[in-house]
Amino acid sequence: MRFRQKMLLVMVWLLTLSYGVGGLLLIRQNFRSSLEQTQNNCAESYEMLLQTVQLVNFVDIQQDFSNISTALERMNSANSLVGISLTRGDKVLYEIGEEKAEYDTDSEFESFLFARDSRHVYQINGIIRTNGKPLELVVLYDITPVYEARDDQVRVYHQVLIVLILAGGFAAWITTYYMTMPLNKVSKTARALASGQLESRVNSKTHDEIGQLGSDFDYMADRLEDNITELKLSMEKQDRFMGSFAHELKTPMTSIIGYADLLRSQSLNADETQEAANYIFSEGKRLESLSLKLLDLLMMKQQEIKFVPTDMKSMIQNLTSHLQPVYRNRRIVLQCRLEPAMCMVEPDLFSSLITNLLDNARKALDNGGNIMILGDSVKGNYRIRVIDNGRGMPEEALKHITEAFYRVDKSRSRAQGGVGLGLNLCKEIIELHNGTIAFASKEGNGTCVTIMIKEITV
Repeated sequence: MRFRQKMLLVMVWLLTLSYGVGGLLLIRQNFRSSLEQTQNNCAESYEMLLQTVQLVNFVDIQQDFSNISTALERMNSANSLVGISLTRGDKVLYEIGEEKAEYDTDSEFESFLFARDSRHVYQINGIIRTNGKPLELVVLYDITPVYEARDDQVRVYHQVLIVLILAGGFAAWITTYYMTMPLNKVSKTARALASGQLESRVNSKTHDEIGQLGSDFDYMADRLEDNITELKLSMEKQDRFMGSFAHELKTPMTSIIGYADLLRSQSLNADETQEAANYIFSEGKRLESLSLKLLDLLMMKQQEIKFVPTDMKSMIQNLTSHLQPVYRNRRIVLQCRLEPAMCMVEPDLFSSLITNLLDNARKALDNGGNIMILGDSVKGNYRIRVIDNGRGMPEEALKHITEAFYRVDKSRSRAQGGVGLGLNLCKEIIELHNGTIAFASKEGNGTCVTIMIKEITV
């Protein structure tokens, strides 16, 4: 059974139960009130008859009971009065209408209800004290209209109950339909997501619990779509990585095998042998550099990194001081303008990050140039900028430069000994430090690399 049908049955059952019990209690209370009022009226009528008999009996000192009978006949005008009996001992002095019901009691006043011929009769018995034997007055009242009114109310109540159940059931069906619409949308969305339609959403417009469920489901679907998209991108990156890695291995390995085969199969002079050995050596060194870079990336992700408070100005100045001779020989001016700041870093990794950025800046300078390292504090972060006036990069290249094996100029990078992993390594290092790295460049106008890392106070 569907949830909507269960809700419908529960609502109709509650409606029937509440209205049924409430209506029956109301009819019962109304019947009791009407019966009590009728009994009170009958008691008042009986009291008048009793007082009349007492008065006539008191005035008629001759004890002529014909006067009492005449008085009772005059008083017998009520529609509900169906029988009167006046007796003295075993002698019936006056009797009209229906016979009284037998009763056994010693009380001077007694009243009770009984049924006779599909009618309901209320009988009242009373004793009148006289000089002789007491008189017994019995009066019978037909109170069937009270019961008929109750039966009419019950009959009308049943009709109204049926109409109410039908109308309430229809209203409950509409209510449950609109209440469970978000659940149907959630179910349809779940099936759509399972079939691969990741853009499907519930888009619930209500703010109740079911609406909140739809919103939570949409949030889950968003996260699922993001994860799947990220997984697809990761798989695509992995595929590109494997393709690029295979290509990086193929070129030097082909050269190494070719020159080795040449050395093995032919007799070469000293210069040719030296040239082949140099090429094999350079390609071997490039493969070694590639393997070391890959090892660095792997080790960073597996080992636990310990961060220590580090003076960024001193660390970068010490690093650049050792690089100055190398850069000076290449006619490159390396300058630093750094503000002092303390940051939580892993010194070796961060030094590797700066070294890689400087190395990329060096490779962008064909015939010498300038490299500037700037460091300053910006809103609780320490900003490091590495700026060169080299050849720059096209805008499209900025989207891919941190990808493994990506090179802006493949022939120039290979000639300079690059393997295309330096900026990818930089990206991994800065992410380990919960920082950010950004690139700004324009062809012919140089490149600016900006690093932001959290500054600490000592």
